[in-house]
Amino acid sequence: MTAPIVRQALYLEVADRLRAMIHSHALASGEWIDETRLTGLLGISRTPLREALKVLATEGLVRLEPRRGCFVNELSLQDLEDIFPLMAMLEGRCAHEAAIKASDADLAALEPLHRALAEHAAAGRIDAYYDTNALIHEAVQALARNHWLSDMVGNLRKVLSLFRHKSLVLPGRMADSCAEHLAIFAALKARDPEAAEALARKHLLRQLDALRVLASQAEAATESSPTYTQEPAHDRPRLQSVRTRHPAA
Repeated sequence: MTAPIVRQALYLEVADRLRAMIHSHALASGEWIDETRLTGLLGISRTPLREALKVLATEGLVRLEPRRGCFVNELSLQDLEDIFPLMAMLEGRCAHEAAIKASDADLAALEPLHRALAEHAAAGRIDAYYDTNALIHEAVQALARNHWLSDMVGNLRKVLSLFRHKSLVLPGRMADSCAEHLAIFAALKARDPEAAEALARKHLLRQLDALRVLASQAEAATESSPTYTQEPAHDRPRLQSVRTRHPAA
């Protein structure tokens, strides 16, 4: 007998909407979540909103602070230093297992994605490149056919989604990333699990290298940017160098 269609719980739909708002920066990193504004915007009560925020908190996208409310999460450079080596290890293992388990038909299905990736890289389409890149990562993860591994990768990927394609704005990084993906794909087609794993690890760590460079550039720009500080009326405004917390990337 056919089972009835069960509508997804409202709070899960709200979580999907908030997740999309975070990824599009409609809710920015570090921003306080204004529950009153969001309930009006989404046409819901506070109960499904708060249940949705609990879901996003478990994913690392928001943080709940007692007596202060809920904030979109921020990742520091140190967070990235801690997370990316783990992702490199896990995604490397995905590539290793995919090289062993994927069928010829599975790998053939990846050909159009890699062609699209190369086209987006050549045209400099960062958003389209990022979306295709994400599909390739998810496809290799699925081809590993290891749900324990997939769960761990998926959880960390949700956290790193706060940064999305930031590493791709570094000049030359998109072309390098594409070349790395093509090398991983070649290793998969050659059924070389050791090479696929090593190349996938290198790919993730190169992303971290790019974020380090961007963080360093942002810090240097901040330290060199002066601002006027208003002194008492009898003093002239003077230039004061501003230093902020080390940027995440």
